[in-house]
Amino acid sequence: MACPLCVAKAGAEGASWDYERGARGPDKWGELDNGFKACATGREQSPINLTDAVRARIPHFEIDWKPETYQIVNDGHTIQANVAADSRLTIGKESYTLKQFHFHTPSEHAFDGERLAMEAHFVHAQPSGHLAVVGVLMVAGKRRHAFSDIMAVAPKQKGEARLVHPLDAAELLPRLRSVYRYEGSLTTPPCDEVVDWNICEHTVEVAQADIDAFRAIFPMNARPLQPLNRRFVLQSFGGH
Repeated sequence: MACPLCVAKAGAEGASWDYERGARGPDKWGELDNGFKACATGREQSPINLTDAVRARIPHFEIDWKPETYQIVNDGHTIQANVAADSRLTIGKESYTLKQFHFHTPSEHAFDGERLAMEAHFVHAQPSGHLAVVGVLMVAGKRRHAFSDIMAVAPKQKGEARLVHPLDAAELLPRLRSVYRYEGSLTTPPCDEVVDWNICEHTVEVAQADIDAFRAIFPMNARPLQPLNRRFVLQSFGGH
């Protein structure tokens, strides 16, 4: 789950929560812990439906991610790869450090109301605690070795494992880097509104067998869509 700097600790140290309807589900997150109030009262919450975007000339993101043998963690909410190397993201003049990346099914963000098979979130942080998350929507198709390698070692219960061979996380990104950009929040408790979201316009294909393997562990781990309220969604021109 996305979480400032500590990467997951803030949510983990609060009340227990889940994705099911009921006493600990998304509709109740804001009531479970004083630190989770933004989940209920925030006006810039995520995820959202990406529609009616405004075309704009916005900086493309640039990555300098180092391949590594990631620690792969089942934290009870998702499968997450923790990052040890000094991997960087640059957007315009702003620089961020890659802390972790993780997955959701179905996709948390929607394109014109449609949620796709899965979504990957690459969580980057600045020392201030401000985050930039790159989101990639995933669909069934050709096998993508990077995702297959992660699912091959992903713990089926809470726990951790480590990749045997270095993995280049950039293999999980689409070739064209045009994005939807908006100001939002973490999609898990504490739902802090500290995120610059960069959702790739183009999807990536992964094997249906790997989607099924993820869903066997987490059948559904996506927060409901949140209202846009007074925000704008920007869509970059073209890709590179």
